[in-house]
Amino acid sequence: MGVPDLRRLPPGQSAVPFHISDTRWAFDTYDVATQAMSSNYVTIVDGRAEHWSIPFRYVWPAELDLMARLAGLRLRDRWEDWTREPFTSESGKHVSVWEKPVA
Repeated sequence: MGVPDLRRLPPGQSAVPFHISDTRWAFDTYDVATQAMSSNYVTIVDGRAEHWSIPFRYVWPAELDLMARLAGLRLRDRWEDWTREPFTSESGKHVSVWEKPVA
């Protein structure tokens, strides 16, 4: 699961590009007040632009931990990726494992 890259978002800006080429642009837009986000893609073919957007709401790993705890689960492990690299404040993604404690 991805971790929002809000550090790349300067004050007053709501979009962060992640791919720019002659025929394709891709950027994320953020609403930090509502945690709404969309990934946007523009492709130019034969001089015509096509745009599509994928909206979603992001959550932080700490929010997922709270939801899990409310459901009776506890965090067992969290890594940066499937190779079990440590999750740090610099991680751009995470793999989290919650478990139901034995009663």
